Amino acid sequence: MPSTRTLLDLIKLELKHAQLSYADLARELGLSESSIKRMFAQGGEMPLSRVDEICRVLKTDFAELSRKVAATQPLRRELSLAQERAVVADPKLLLVAVCCLSQWSFEQMTAMYRLSATEATRHLAELDRLGIIELRPLNRYKLQVAKTLRWRPQGPVMQFFRERVMADYFAGGFDGEHELLMLVHGQLGHGMARELTERLQRVADDFARQHLLDQKLADAEKRPYTLVMGMRSWLFEPFRHLQRPETASQRTSITSPPKPEARKN
Repeated sequence: MPSTRTLLDLIKLELKHAQLSYADLARELGLSESSIKRMFAQGGEMPLSRVDEICRVLKTDFAELSRKVAATQPLRRELSLAQERAVVADPKLLLVAVCCLSQWSFEQMTAMYRLSATEATRHLAELDRLGIIELRPLNRYKLQVAKTLRWRPQGPVMQFFRERVMADYFAGGFDGEHELLMLVHGQLGHGMARELTERLQRVADDFARQHLLDQKLADAEKRPYTLVMGMRSWLFEPFRHLQRPETASQRTSITSPPKPEARKN
């Protein structure tokens, strides 16, 4: 839930946009300017009745103010285990969830897939109940999670993709227009590995952002793409038995944090 401090900060911003000073607000509310300043400085001592009065001055209402507060909150980048289990339990619910993460409209979902309007509506309502979207009138919705949502690494959704999706994805030749598959090996220091991981996250964010920008294009001008990125400390399984035992132990000592030395008395 958004904090009271966030609400007060938003009210101050709304006053600024309306070109209203604390003195103007005090005059409208029949209070002293010092009372208004104390009210905003205390951060949490403003009753809802006072918020309603300020909304009247701003020519808005509490519902609209609440929507603006919600819009300022950071979106979640990971679901709970219970949420993931619920999503993956029904393949059609998972399909609608993926469509929502791609910000497809209700009409696009039902036109592309064998989903009746009733089914699609029911699944949208379930995603709303799970807190993944906020369902609005006429089956419009707002994402409550980041488009670059990270499924739990060992969670039920990733397990579903490993078992049912991954082989199909990598079975492709990756030789089509604008397709690419690269496998790069190397040894990196911890700092550079962290930097590259952050850089890959920015690539994913760029992909998501461009998807939203290209929504305005006609369907004939777009093609569906799926970006998969991974980076891990790993040795290909068929090579493991060829590794010398002393090399494996050296690798473990490099990747494991050093143990503290015993202090001599």
